[in-house]
Amino acid sequence: MAVSPVGREIDRVDGRKKVTGQATYAADHKFENLAYAYVVTSTVPRGRIKEMDISAALGAPGVLDVYNPDKANNRNLGLTMPSMTPPLGHVENYPPLEDWEIRYRGQAIAVVVAETFEQARDAAGLITTTYETTPARLSMEDNSPGVPASIPGFPPFSFTKLAPGVASIDAALAASEVVIESSFHQPVQHHVAMEPHAAVVTWEGKERVTIYTGSQSPVAAQLLLAGRLGLPPANTRIVCTYTGGGFGSRVMSWNDAILAAGAARKLGRPVKLVMAREQVFTMVGHRGHVNQTVKLGASRSGVLTVVSHDCDAERPAVGGWPLLPAREVSDSLYKTPNLHVAQRFVELDMPPTWAMRGPNEAPGAFAIETAMDELAVATGVDPVELRLRNYATVGPEDGRPWSSKHLDECYRVGARRFGWSARRAKPRSRVEGEWLVGMGMATAIYPVARQAASARVELLRDDTAAVASGTSDMGTGSLTVLAIVGADSLGIPVRKVTPSVGDSALPPGATAAASGATQSTVPAIQDAAAAVIEELKKLAVSESKSPWHGADPKSLTYRDGKLSGGGRSMTFGRLLSTVGRSSVQATVNVQHDPEIVGRYSWHSFGAHFCEVRVNRFTGEPRVARWTTVVDVGRVVNAQTARSQLIGGVIWGIGHGLLEENRLEVATGRLAASNMADYMVPVNADIPEIDVHWLDRPDPQIGGLGARGLGELGTVGAAAAIGNAVFNATGIRVHETPITLDKLLQ
Repeated sequence: MAVSPVGREIDRVDGRKKVTGQATYAADHKFENLAYAYVVTSTVPRGRIKEMDISAALGAPGVLDVYNPDKANNRNLGLTMPSMTPPLGHVENYPPLEDWEIRYRGQAIAVVVAETFEQARDAAGLITTTYETTPARLSMEDNSPGVPASIPGFPPFSFTKLAPGVASIDAALAASEVVIESSFHQPVQHHVAMEPHAAVVTWEGKERVTIYTGSQSPVAAQLLLAGRLGLPPANTRIVCTYTGGGFGSRVMSWNDAILAAGAARKLGRPVKLVMAREQVFTMVGHRGHVNQTVKLGASRSGVLTVVSHDCDAERPAVGGWPLLPAREVSDSLYKTPNLHVAQRFVELDMPPTWAMRGPNEAPGAFAIETAMDELAVATGVDPVELRLRNYATVGPEDGRPWSSKHLDECYRVGARRFGWSARRAKPRSRVEGEWLVGMGMATAIYPVARQAASARVELLRDDTAAVASGTSDMGTGSLTVLAIVGADSLGIPVRKVTPSVGDSALPPGATAAASGATQSTVPAIQDAAAAVIEELKKLAVSESKSPWHGADPKSLTYRDGKLSGGGRSMTFGRLLSTVGRSSVQATVNVQHDPEIVGRYSWHSFGAHFCEVRVNRFTGEPRVARWTTVVDVGRVVNAQTARSQLIGGVIWGIGHGLLEENRLEVATGRLAASNMADYMVPVNADIPEIDVHWLDRPDPQIGGLGARGLGELGTVGAAAAIGNAVFNATGIRVHETPITLDKLLQ
């Protein structure tokens, strides 16, 4: 192989199947005698079911059965709540259809199974339910401040670091020459993956199950579903060869898979359950409400003396992801002698929350990066220069050195590519016809997630290789990464590598979350490739039909798919054919050294620059230009890296300008739970996006020096928009989304 494929523009190996409709997603799996399930959900936010009349549904055409919490008549599904650590791994902290209690509006209360989807859906509409309601906790304001954030088994999430002789954060603020204090609000947001959550389930008897469902982690899904079904994990197989988006919503399995599996076991035949889009908005975790207050103290020249970040985040009583907006953002971004982070949970009777692209970092960065822009205005220091004056050369919280950091170069390269020097500091200085034009910028930061991962590399007699790891590809390009790294490690063309992901039967892989799949999987593939080459050498010297029989394995060399030594050379495929073997393989598990992990602060970095136009008469904001420059270590595939960064920025534009699901406090209803009312960006909302990476391999991370980038593009993007809106209009908005009603004055 003359040229390594690493870092080049490589087409997705699964691209043709996806664009031609040959890719098989969860709901595409077909089995003989397949039945269809439909979920019935609650219409009150809190209380208890008094009566559920299912008689009409049971008598409807094609209905096979109806399952609900009625244990007396054996209608419940017998799902369990196993002991798991950490608690957030449960997703929801009760088994579905376990009792008659209503914990939130949209909770699953029954499942109808019929011969067709339409029959199941129509019969579900015939079920009538009456409730005893109790008051629900639904208002962040009425229930704030929350309790200090804590999760068993995790270190404290709040801390204060003070300079010598400083009595308190308040004292440090009082002594500062310039003080900025701003409060921020973010409403409920949703993942809105293209593929609705779905599951198709088949059983072998009552003890072995295969579940076809979208997942970001086959291993995590296997453990959770095995626990809910009361099975050993080895008897539970998860298949997610293709997953149509996740963004955090498929890190764990939800009630589509749990209920379908329970119904299929009860009924004794395969069952398919596809959530309606409205059900996805409630039954699948969302990014919760969060209120934040940032206080900055600084000198008149803009040098920070205090960073204080307080957060109150929604924490549903039913469980879910704990939102911690200040972690890995305000505690990691800027050099300051006094640092305070306080994070609290506000318990509400809401559907479960869950991680969503840049889960803590995106809302946290909106707050701190908006406040930094306000500090730039107050001190008269250019926003880029302000960040350089407060550049952290070590981790601000603990003083550890960075594994690698070139954020200052991101600022400078981004400013040059964007044309930042043309920015006018005074708001409303640039008017073009009916449009006010402004420029804004913000920093992006995201922690490096280092996970254990396994990979298998197999050499075949046709001179091809198979690379497998039980990670997931939800459109991020993981499958192609396996092919690229396998080809690079073995010295063969990418077309000769067959990658496999998305199956719990494969070697346990990294979860496709926290931007950690690539950086965790690459070292495992490299080590497995090295191990299989050693196995090939052992085979060459131990097999009597081999030309190297009896030789010292150390005398053999491997290069570009060929084994050489003693004046002989042949491809691995020819050797396998010669000795009568179909293949040779090796599986390796890579665990990261905790000493090395603890030695450094691990993050990826970036800088966003954008131009926003705001209509002088209607208040309509539009993003006109965008440049993002990132420091993410080495890039494995330039094509998918670019797509991931652009996709992340588009997410940030959605958060900044469009996305919210308002809660009706009187009813517990999330009012925009459909794709007509919940606004996500479309092509007309997005300008050309210029993304650039520095391509500086991280020398400490191992493998190729690659770090994660899938979520980095989202972090700080909404703040860059808000800062540009201020530069255009002079109006500072502290609440997302930044809609025209907030700009009409």
